[in-house]
Amino acid sequence: MEEKYGLQSKDDFQSVLSEQCNHLQAVFASRYKKFDEFFKELLENAEKSLNDMFVKTYGHLYMQNSELFKDLFVELKRYYVAGNVNLGDMLNEFWARLLERMFRLVNSQYHFTDEYLECVSKYTEQLKPFGDVPRKLKLQVTRAFVAARTFAQGLAVARDIVSKVSVVNPTAQCTEALLKMTYCSHCRGLVSVKPCYNYCSNIMRGCLANQGELDFEWNNFIDAMLMVAERLEGPFNIESVMDPIDVKISDAIMNMQDNSVQVSQKVFQGCGPPKPLPAGRISRSISESAFSARFRPYHPEQRPTTAAGTSLDRLVTDVKEKLKQAKKFWSSLPSTVCNDERMAAGNGNEDDCWNGKGKSRYLFAVTGNGLANQGNNPEVQVDTTKPDILILRQIMALRVMTNKMKNAYNGNDVDFFDISDESSGEESGSGCEYQQCPSEFEYNATDHSGKSANEKADSAGARAEAKPYLLTVLCLLFFAVQREWR
Repeated sequence: MEEKYGLQSKDDFQSVLSEQCNHLQAVFASRYKKFDEFFKELLENAEKSLNDMFVKTYGHLYMQNSELFKDLFVELKRYYVAGNVNLGDMLNEFWARLLERMFRLVNSQYHFTDEYLECVSKYTEQLKPFGDVPRKLKLQVTRAFVAARTFAQGLAVARDIVSKVSVVNPTAQCTEALLKMTYCSHCRGLVSVKPCYNYCSNIMRGCLANQGELDFEWNNFIDAMLMVAERLEGPFNIESVMDPIDVKISDAIMNMQDNSVQVSQKVFQGCGPPKPLPAGRISRSISESAFSARFRPYHPEQRPTTAAGTSLDRLVTDVKEKLKQAKKFWSSLPSTVCNDERMAAGNGNEDDCWNGKGKSRYLFAVTGNGLANQGNNPEVQVDTTKPDILILRQIMALRVMTNKMKNAYNGNDVDFFDISDESSGEESGSGCEYQQCPSEFEYNATDHSGKSANEKADSAGARAEAKPYLLTVLCLLFFAVQREWR
């Protein structure tokens, strides 16, 4: 019967714990899915809008050069999905290619070799043929895409971390304490008497000591997510950047068209006079490449205003509220479990509850959260010298992601800004799907019994000797986490 009740007490504990963690994981999983869907659809809408407008405005001329714009969106999508694109270099390349095409079109009476066009591209920065559009768009696109991608990554990282640390296999000491708390009262005939709330709290703090270690880095991570969320609502709003990108690119084209004479003259001075085409080919070339169309934007009502059936502002407002609720989740988890009526009596029922020995008030103080506070836990013996390796890995993953968030908040490309820092660990945002994650967690807190003064001194010496070992483990874990989140 004792063995049967022991298994049942474990099941009861794991059931209540899973409900709390699965709810949090579902929040992050659903928000990641919605953000990911929104960003991808936003890019699709922007590409379709540009294609429709440019076909209407420039017709066959655009169709002849459409792969240039298609490549731009391919690279933007590739950055969002994989992150292995330097946005600044990619945009510079786009404008350089566009300049080559435009320069040929506005000077269609001449023949230009590839070498000559390379010379033309060298004057891009000096001549600014597209006005200030490339500089502004580069700044806007880089900041918006970095923030959007990093934020989506953060949601995915949070989802995966909750999945990994929520599968708890209680130690023998934890199982014994759960059995005593949940079913030993039955042997006294107190079948309907529930455990005292503070009694439950001490047992949960012992059984979830390693999870409590996450709290500090978890809270830093949530704060960083909220900072980036503020950016997404303001200057780094990817929706406000991508929705009018067709208008901005067309403005740049018009600038080049308007300034084509001055630009061409300066290029001819710097690169030398180009060779004119034969007379017969000149007239045909001009008729085929006449570039006199003026941009005519659609009426706003004709333009798509949202992606995925929502707007970025609504998504961010919703997720900010969920992030605030998720703060201090791990430090409050023991109390949350004990608040479940299946686990303990309410706070107001302190005298008529099971205290581990009888139906009376529980007299011990409630210990703190985390491993360091479990040495004096009166209910669960926990070896405070052996932190859980998987928990350490998740702490490092949170630290890496927090640094990436800070870079994104400052508008820096997290993939290329400082690859020597922790922020170089790349997170694809992929991971096990909700409730399909393999169980990787073995809860490994070990026995912790009362010790004499000499034993405690020996233990302290052992901990000091273990520090180099732990430092080595942490270094290895750091590089392992970077690879894991690539």
